[in-house]
Amino acid sequence: MCKECKKSNWIQKVEKGIEKRGTEDTFSNKAKKHKMTTAAYATKVLADYKKKKTHTKPEIKLMRQANLAKTFGKMKKK
Repeated sequence: MCKECKKSNWIQKVEKGIEKRGTEDTFSNKAKKHKMTTAAYATKVLADYKKKKTHTKPEIKLMRQANLAKTFGKMKKK
């Protein structure tokens, strides 16, 4: 498989993994809990955690979820 094909298929692998684990709406549910949209919550999370120098494991997980949510949001706009 060519390098370009691998780069373009990474998102499908991520989506399959999310479906397999059953964690489809985890981040969006956290956003709803804070009465925010998914995009707004992702922006807030990333801004808040960029201010800190050290992060705990749950914070790192939340940052990764926020980053992935922003990536998915960008893809849907196209």
